Amino acid sequence: MILPIVGYGDAVLRKVGEDISNDYPNLNEVIKNMFETMDNASGVGLAAPQVGLPIRLFVVDGKPFADYDDISKEEAEFLNTFRQVFINAVIIKEEGEEWAFNEGCLSIPDVNEDVYRKERITIEYLDENFSKKVEQFDGLAARVIQHEYDHIEGILFTDKISSLKKKLNARRLNNILEGKIAPHYKMKFANKKGR
Repeated sequence: MILPIVGYGDAVLRKVGEDISNDYPNLNEVIKNMFETMDNASGVGLAAPQVGLPIRLFVVDGKPFADYDDISKEEAEFLNTFRQVFINAVIIKEEGEEWAFNEGCLSIPDVNEDVYRKERITIEYLDENFSKKVEQFDGLAARVIQHEYDHIEGILFTDKISSLKKKLNARRLNNILEGKIAPHYKMKFANKKGR
């Protein structure tokens, strides 16, 4: 089932997500719905807070980045099959050079800005079968994970841009808040009149 994506300004996007156990109600259905919702919106990642659930769960799909020009053949091959569930994730280490990449967010449509992030991460998480994993990711995979991880920490990519960029995007952010935009996917807006 395709769920509405929670828009910028909703309080759930600012909550630190709670850990969940394998008896979380309808977890398999929640995961399936999140993948469907992400795919419908042409996203590369989706965190549970973006569908109104303040829990430590996110899904990613690197395939849309597999044909990106500035990556190696090996990275493209990895991204092409990188479709994964992360439960109760904790980033243990971020390392390497910081690099800029133009990021967007399904909860903040029509706003894209360069965000600086470290090039490599080590993350501990549970997969959809609640098997514990500790893995290292780099490049675009690391970036997608860092962006979604921020969501379960109550952080948005707009928190990582300069004050000037925030001012330049103020009208767009306000339009999202008030539901004065029409993305190609279902959204739930924080302050939309008559909702």
